Amino acid sequence: MNDEGVGIAVIKHLEEEGFHWADLLDGGTGGIHLLDTLQSYETVIVVDASLDSFPPGHIRVLHPRFASDFPQQLSAHEFGLRDLIITASVTGYVPELHLVAISVKNFQRMGMELAEEVKAAIPEAVRRIKELLKDDQGA
Repeated sequence: MNDEGVGIAVIKHLEEEGFHWADLLDGGTGGIHLLDTLQSYETVIVVDASLDSFPPGHIRVLHPRFASDFPQQLSAHEFGLRDLIITASVTGYVPELHLVAISVKNFQRMGMELAEEVKAAIPEAVRRIKELLKDDQGA
């Protein structure tokens, strides 16, 4: 739904660049079905839309450890990222998690277009993801 698709847009940008440093996965609305995948990695970087008080396109890199550490997410997902992390912690393993949260406002209308501010944030989100990966690899 419009800006909520910013995570998918970031993945597409990485794929178009020929990105090959890490596995890319469009988790979409996978919910609980992503638990095994999530727990098969030591480090996970998630890119997601965040409904918050920041202007559209604002990027924050968060390192949530607890449910209360997550920003308010959009709710097209019946079982959201926060719920997935809670479930992972109950089952005993949560990978190191980096959340690239991109602030959005345009999510209530059906459509496939990102707001210009959100679209303009994609290159910076990609840069931050690459930075996180370099830091994780000790480069």
